[in-house]
Amino acid sequence: MFEILVYLFENYFEMHAYPDENTLTRELSAAGFDRDEISLALSWFNGLENLANASYAETLVSCTSSRCYTEAEFARIGSQGVGLLAFLESSGVLNPVRREWVIDRAIALDETELTLDQVKWIVLFVLWSQNEPQQFFFVEDLLFGDGQPTLH
Repeated sequence: MFEILVYLFENYFEMHAYPDENTLTRELSAAGFDRDEISLALSWFNGLENLANASYAETLVSCTSSRCYTEAEFARIGSQGVGLLAFLESSGVLNPVRREWVIDRAIALDETELTLDQVKWIVLFVLWSQNEPQQFFFVEDLLFGDGQPTLH
């Protein structure tokens, strides 16, 4: 399913710029993706859209408390992924609400343990869905660039 998410990202950069689900399903099938996986991927993106359309208390956006991960979350995201999320949050790239979206979408994937690159992709999807170009390009550079980020 993750390959479909990346395919959609690469082919439909702007959120909501893709065709209707039937057309998209046909296109993805023609590209060689399995129908069940397509359905899961589209559900995954619908879940992200639902998170984006929900209302949140303003205090959650600027919250400065520390996040404690459940065993299941930590097992899925891994220590490197948790470290990345902490770095992105302390850098102002992610706020606490968007961090929770990343965690939610990580748990929604049908993977036992995510790689660091997969967590980076999920962050990209979240930023992409929110039209955050400055943060988006920072994370895109993390994913595709040569260097490692440094917190100053």
